[in-house]
This record gives sequence, C-alpha cells and structure tokens, in this order.
Amino acid sequence: MKVRRAREADAAAIATIWNAVIRDSLATFTTAEKAVDDVASQIVAMPHRWCVVEGEGKVVGFANYFQFRGGPGYAHSMEYSIHLAPNARRTGMGKMLLAQVEADAREEGAHSLYGGVSGANLGGEAFHSRMGFQKLATLPEVGRKHGEWIDLHLYQKFL
Repeated sequence: MKVRRAREADAAAIATIWNAVIRDSLATFTTAEKAVDDVASQIVAMPHRWCVVEGEGKVVGFANYFQFRGGPGYAHSMEYSIHLAPNARRTGMGKMLLAQVEADAREEGAHSLYGGVSGANLGGEAFHSRMGFQKLATLPEVGRKHGEWIDLHLYQKFL
C-alpha cells in the first residue's frame, strides 16, 4: 500500500471508483457520474490537491480537497472527499489518504478541514470520529437520492 500524488493517467481508475459510489450507494448525494476527461482536467488543474492509494500496483482509492465555500474569506477552510474501492475498505487505506490530505492542506495554509458525511454512511461517521474530527451539525434531510431523504453530518478538524 502506498499513497502518492494523482496523475492525469489515474483519471479512469478514479472515475471507476467514484462512479460506483455514485451509482450504488447513498454515501454521496450526487447522481451525475464523473467523466474521465473531467476528472483528468481537475487533476491537471490542481495536482497538489489529489492523491491516490495503490494496493498491489493498482489505484484502489483516492482523495481530494477543495475550498469549503467560495470567496476569499473561506480560503483557509477546506473540505475533502475520500472514496475507496470495496476491497480497499477497512484496510487502513482511508486513514493513509486522510493523513496525506491533512499534510497537504496544512502545507498550503489551511486552518481547518471539513468532512460532509451522508447520514446513510455510518462507517463514514465512525471514521471521522476515530480520526479526531468533531461533529458540528446535522443538516436534516438536505439530500435526496434513490427516493430517500438523507441527513448530512458536518465534521471539522483544526489543522
């Protein structure tokens, strides 16, 4: 297992992992699948904000981070996303990706890191608690997917 910076060539593997989460789970509220070219463009535009984890020489997870909200007042507050292939879950790879995101965001001058966790993602909530994030709020029924209303839990960690 190793974490490294994402490359443009990783876009297909990232899109495959991401699109499975979009299609098959309530972990993200989006229903629009990611195009490989769009993922590649995002990686090229901000390569320092993307990383992948490899298992047996293959990309099995990724993370990225981005400004929490638009505007200069939020320039030091970042939100992140981590997604893993099913065989990479509960292996420590999510922890490795988060450690890299935290280090990169801190180096870039971020003051705090936020994670938005679907109320349907109990594993994600437990992960954030284990990783030292504080639950700040529950936004009831803000997401709708597959005919269900879903809460969003907002977690924060100061860097």
